Amino acid sequence: ARAARGMDAAGLTLKLLLVGDSAVGKSSLLLRFTDGAFEPCLKPTIGVDFKVKKMVVDGHAVQLAIWDTAGQERFRTLTPSYYRGAQGVVLVYDVTRKDTFAGLESWLNELEMYTTKSNTVKMLVGNKTDKPDREVERREGLQFARKRSLLFIETSAKTQDGVQHAFEELVIKILQTPGLWDKSTEKRGVQLMESSAQQNKSLCGAYCPLL
Repeated sequence: ARAARGMDAAGLTLKLLLVGDSAVGKSSLLLRFTDGAFEPCLKPTIGVDFKVKKMVVDGHAVQLAIWDTAGQERFRTLTPSYYRGAQGVVLVYDVTRKDTFAGLESWLNELEMYTTKSNTVKMLVGNKTDKPDREVERREGLQFARKRSLLFIETSAKTQDGVQHAFEELVIKILQTPGLWDKSTEKRGVQLMESSAQQNKSLCGAYCPLL
């Protein structure tokens, strides 16, 4: 209880990562969640993008530092360092493209290789449910997630269906895993929030220590 009270007083910064094949809608999910917007023609992410979102989950004030990685093969070498210290990872596929579902295995292998925390919370997200030409059934996604102990949800960044819920579920699960936000993480979160207050113009200045 004391840890929870301390967490509320200081606020908590969590590092989340979005991964998955190119054009599955990672950036659209992030834009919808952080800005409440949808742009049908977003350009492919080059390297990595980054957004901050504050939210209250189960009475806890949480600040999310969300890293949106490029799905294109030529940027994959940039990705490993971004995995470091991530408490939550969102694996995204496109329900209308079977190949993006098949590609999940290699993303999971990469996660195993590069995540520094063994209890990192992973969530599988089937995106673009608003489209009629579905190639991956919900039960297939659920089956895949259960087999690999992943949280699972289907979303549509376009209609915003499931988007808020997905991030809330992920954060709740992280909060239920105390090892992911131990004292050193809390201290670092406080320092980050203090530095972000001083240099709110430079997000990178506030968050680079998370790497």
